[in-house]
Amino acid sequence: MIFKSIALAADHAGYPAKEAIKNYLLENNIEVKDFGTYSEDSTDYADYAHPMAASVENGDYEIGIAVCGSGNGINMTANKHQGVRAALCWTVDISEMARLHNDANVCTVPGRYVSIEDAIAIVDKFVNTEFEGGRHQNRIDKIPV
Repeated sequence: MIFKSIALAADHAGYPAKEAIKNYLLENNIEVKDFGTYSEDSTDYADYAHPMAASVENGDYEIGIAVCGSGNGINMTANKHQGVRAALCWTVDISEMARLHNDANVCTVPGRYVSIEDAIAIVDKFVNTEFEGGRHQNRIDKIPV
């Protein structure tokens, strides 16, 4: 894996997938910071997305993984942080392109719409794909920081 430190966040709908993703990352010797939530009790995604995104924004962690029901709310919240490029990834191919072409640094997974196995495959592709640079860097440079 090309990333060695990863921040995690989820709401109640994303909790089961987050836990499976966390176990997968730990089994692969990745440093993980889990910003919560820590159960399936109803909660608000922003309470966990903001600290996760801030940790990526300030460089404490290289990338983030976020999970909520549809992926949309936690993705929108993460993208409010300067320097965060969160991508909603519902397939392995989308996850790969988010890294290759967009240099995404947060992978958002829709926990209610993908299986646990697919969520892990999406994250695996994300953490093992390098940014292509080149013509794509010009596009990234046009995103305000």
